[in-house]
Amino acid sequence: MDDREDLRDIFVHLARIALSDRPQDVQTFLHRVAKRSHDPSLSAALVELLRKRPTRSSPLRRTAEIPLPVDADSRFQLLRVEERPELPHEPIFTKKVGDTLTRLIEERRNVKALINAGLEPTKSILFTGPPGVGKTLAAKWLARELKRPLLILDLSAVMSSYLGRTGSNLRHVLDYAKSIEGVLLLDELDAIAKRRDDTGEIGELKRLVTVLLQQLDDWPSTGFLIAATNHAELLDPAIWRRFEELVEFELPEREAARAFIRALLDRTAPQAEEWSDVLSVALSRHSFSDIERRVNSARRASALNGKDLGEHLSSLLTVDSRPKQERIDLAVQLVQAGLVSGRRAHELTGVARDTIRERLKASPAEIVE
Repeated sequence: MDDREDLRDIFVHLARIALSDRPQDVQTFLHRVAKRSHDPSLSAALVELLRKRPTRSSPLRRTAEIPLPVDADSRFQLLRVEERPELPHEPIFTKKVGDTLTRLIEERRNVKALINAGLEPTKSILFTGPPGVGKTLAAKWLARELKRPLLILDLSAVMSSYLGRTGSNLRHVLDYAKSIEGVLLLDELDAIAKRRDDTGEIGELKRLVTVLLQQLDDWPSTGFLIAATNHAELLDPAIWRRFEELVEFELPEREAARAFIRALLDRTAPQAEEWSDVLSVALSRHSFSDIERRVNSARRASALNGKDLGEHLSSLLTVDSRPKQERIDLAVQLVQAGLVSGRRAHELTGVARDTIRERLKASPAEIVE
């Protein structure tokens, strides 16, 4: 850094990218200079400058906003932008997923400490897992916590009717995302990033993988790219290696299902705590979206016909495939909590009423016939 020729090369390169109107690349370059400089005062000055870089509310921000990229044929916008992401409900994360997402947020909130250590925050993340387990919701949550807009790639819009333009569409989207401080979500990544040895795909779609690889390699640390897929096995192996962080979402276990059902039933539902406990037995290992659909369907039916909500919730207890002991425990729990009668517990679980009585002999709870 002290050598004049090195300084000249740095200055020329910085001027070149600045004159190309690539502010995101300028910031990335300055990050590198700060990280590699042997002059502590220069590093500190650059870190402080980057920390105070122009934002949406800053007077230094360009007055003319960059227009959203559109498809050249249809003129449809290629991105959906949520300036302030709103969540339908708070997400339920496993400890492993929650810890990872919290760390990613802390990295963004403490960029200065990372740069001082010669590091950059994680810039690319891959979410994997079956449908309905909260991948999109997690992206919204991250954007909200970071107070950044969420940019969602509309894959159907990117796929131009003229396939030769699809790569151009993808480049336009990614270039736009680099130009602003947002969170970019590439949903259903497998649709455009399939294995390049997949003989069922035509050449243009395979070339999209190459475009994506190039963009991932060049992604600025000031940006935040999240990709999500329901079919991780379809991804090109080279795609996996480009992402700095892998977050695996799984079908909820009983504790997560219980917490989610409790939130859906809210505090005003009769015996919400008890119902969330027993329903979590039947609905664990179902996706969050499936659980939400079933519970809200029962709530709607109760609101429309005026019948007790518990009667509709009990219909969700399909436990035929559960082990016998688990069904016995569930039948006893239903009766002990006063949720259903002994007869109804037998109908729901298949457990004999005599067995339920035997298990309840030591309990002060009475069986309602």
